[in-house]
Amino acid sequence: MGINFKDARVTVMGLGRFGGGLGVTRWLLAQGAKVILTDLATEDALAAQITDLGTHANLECVFGEHREEDFVHADVVIANPAVPMPWKNMYLQSAWRAGVTVTTEIEILTNQLNRKKVIGVTGSSGKSTTASMIYAGLQSACVPCLLGGNIGGSLLTQLSSINSETIVVLELSSAMLWWLEKNGGWSPSVAVLTTIEPNHLDWHGSFDEYKSCKELLFKHQSEDDTSLTQDAEASFEGLLLIGKHNERNAAVAFLAAISAGADAKRVRKGIQEFRGLPHRLQYVCDGFYNDSKSTTPTATKLAVDAFDDADKVHLIVGGYDKKIGLELLAKQSERVACMYAIGATAPALVEQCLREVIQCASLEEAVIRAMKNMKEGDVLLLSPGCASWDQFANYEARGELFCELVTAAKTNQQVH
Repeated sequence: MGINFKDARVTVMGLGRFGGGLGVTRWLLAQGAKVILTDLATEDALAAQITDLGTHANLECVFGEHREEDFVHADVVIANPAVPMPWKNMYLQSAWRAGVTVTTEIEILTNQLNRKKVIGVTGSSGKSTTASMIYAGLQSACVPCLLGGNIGGSLLTQLSSINSETIVVLELSSAMLWWLEKNGGWSPSVAVLTTIEPNHLDWHGSFDEYKSCKELLFKHQSEDDTSLTQDAEASFEGLLLIGKHNERNAAVAFLAAISAGADAKRVRKGIQEFRGLPHRLQYVCDGFYNDSKSTTPTATKLAVDAFDDADKVHLIVGGYDKKIGLELLAKQSERVACMYAIGATAPALVEQCLREVIQCASLEEAVIRAMKNMKEGDVLLLSPGCASWDQFANYEARGELFCELVTAAKTNQQVH
């Protein structure tokens, strides 16, 4: 879908908190488009992003609401992939009925990339870490590369730095893949699928729909492309990261990087030296780990699996209800020293767990109660297995608060 954005009337649906809306808005303005940026969040809630964006003669901002006229009178609408069930969204429906082109930031980007130089990564868990491991391996092998997509930010503003040798690593969500397929379909030359388990059913409506969207990553590949899936039995020695699941991530990341032509020895070294991402089994201090990015029960199980003695783990779980089964998450209560449940899913977890679970009104309460119960050698792990949106703006805010609470509590212990 080639679009000339010069003088085009473009509505950007969602500034967002992760940089995609910000990046595409800047890029559109640089192309000469006349942009209306609209977001349901208030100006106060988006203060930091608005300050970062600044002002422009061709930019109009609408916060706290969407206006139908901004969607039906536009030449192009840039949809936010995070909007659930877009086929039911009244504003997008209005745009489609009016014959307006509706696209996404990721489609604009992929249209301008040589797909033969793209590695795409998707999966229910591990996709951010795997994409980052690929990137670390390529960097170690001195391969020009960029990392973008669902992991945050927009690569549109970096297009000028991409040349014929650059490898682009994209983390792709199921929603991004749905949008790419709706407008004709696209697949990278090297496609990596980590895992598939029930997730984002609030967006897709059913597990079958979610699964089919994940598998779209491979649909438009050709015979000379590379398709990789995670091996459940894979191992990878020498990692700084803990957990068998990270060995599986590393193994498929290694294969992806060498499939793109990188030197195997250097790739291995880069992956081994990778220190991990914030909020993914992040070491806070001795005995305390922040795994706030865990938004599925499977991710929480993998986090618990990473510790040799699960019965020494005090586990904080719960959060926003994505309408997925919580049985696996509840089952972790039988393995750990104690489970603490927070958020909207807490009552359901308390009901489903066979062992006693301590229901807490907040993350603050959970940390306090857990630290009182911990014995020498025990571990406190925040690995919610649920999204954060019931109590926090995002999983980063949840993880940052956990780190702050732990640091403050440890400092207070030292003082006394």
